[in-house]
Amino acid sequence: MYEAFFGLSSKPFQLNPDPKFYYSSKPHRRARSYLVYGVMRGEGFIVITGEVGAGKTTIVRDLLDSLENGSVVAAHMVSTQIGAEDALKLVCAAFGVPVRGGKADLLMALEAFFITQVTQGKRCLLIVDEAQNLHPQAVEELRMLSNFQFGDQALLQTFLVGQPEFRDILQSPHMLQLRQRVTARCHLGPLDEEDTRAYVEHRLKCAGATDKPTFDADVFPALHRYTGGIPRRINTLADRLLLQGYLAETTHLTLSALNEVEAEIEAENAVVLPAAPRDEPSRWGDLPKPASAPGVGLDTDDLDLGELGIDEDMVNAVNDQIARASAEQISARLLRLERSVLRQERISLEILAALKKILAASRKGRPNGAGHPDAPKT
Repeated sequence: MYEAFFGLSSKPFQLNPDPKFYYSSKPHRRARSYLVYGVMRGEGFIVITGEVGAGKTTIVRDLLDSLENGSVVAAHMVSTQIGAEDALKLVCAAFGVPVRGGKADLLMALEAFFITQVTQGKRCLLIVDEAQNLHPQAVEELRMLSNFQFGDQALLQTFLVGQPEFRDILQSPHMLQLRQRVTARCHLGPLDEEDTRAYVEHRLKCAGATDKPTFDADVFPALHRYTGGIPRRINTLADRLLLQGYLAETTHLTLSALNEVEAEIEAENAVVLPAAPRDEPSRWGDLPKPASAPGVGLDTDDLDLGELGIDEDMVNAVNDQIARASAEQISARLLRLERSVLRQERISLEILAALKKILAASRKGRPNGAGHPDAPKT
């Protein structure tokens, strides 16, 4: 929606991984070096871990694109809680190997496929995403596939891509044999504040940006603080910030605009507690009810503050502060919700205006009477 306004040729902050936008940050360079080392060995397992949205898939795809064309036959598999035989079927499907018969047939078909690729000068690489979901029996089958050899050459190499908890899973006793097959492992950490700014500017440049948008200097420290340096979170917040600029018809993006967008996202993601069932009073009607207070604060009616050595003025001041804080929190939440509703209304009006323009343009392009039921037929 905002690409033309900012002079961009594509969306700079899309959520889907795209090697075209790969940014070589300090943690990404380190992780990529480990991956290159592992790939050059051409055997065993390479383990890549990182937070959700840290860029694990992007760095793997960038590495594959950098390899010699046609030299690697790569297959991608997203793991779920499946058993051993189903895991083998998924591997067959990922490499395009026809699935027939039982487990022995699956293993023989895979081995024959791997040998065929090796004789043609190619290497087979299996990428297993969400590896933390692997069932122990499925892990064992993948380990057994790494035993396939043609002469002294390994037939299959595997990337295990998972979230941080996969590192703990690897340290469990039943993973000993798999750990012995790991040739390289790396953990992809978050971006620091400097890399966060460079990451945003890099993606804008890749999308065709020249002199706009521009940012306040304090936008980037706040962006890093809000997102924790996780690329996918940065993409989400930066995308909404550009939309904010487009709706406000400004190419300069400020800290206040970023704070407003963050507040909207926080309000949208807020957990709404379910309302109590209507029969709740009857269920608990036999229990004594606590005394109700007209407001929030410290209830000191039944206390002798003098005996306790507590200053009554101090207690009153604390009560006033609690009441003000509660009122401010409620007011701030209502304000954020109101802004979010207004924002959605403006977006709807923009879409409606665009649709009206398209409809008007299509009507102008028609010949007189075309499409009307009473129009003369030729």
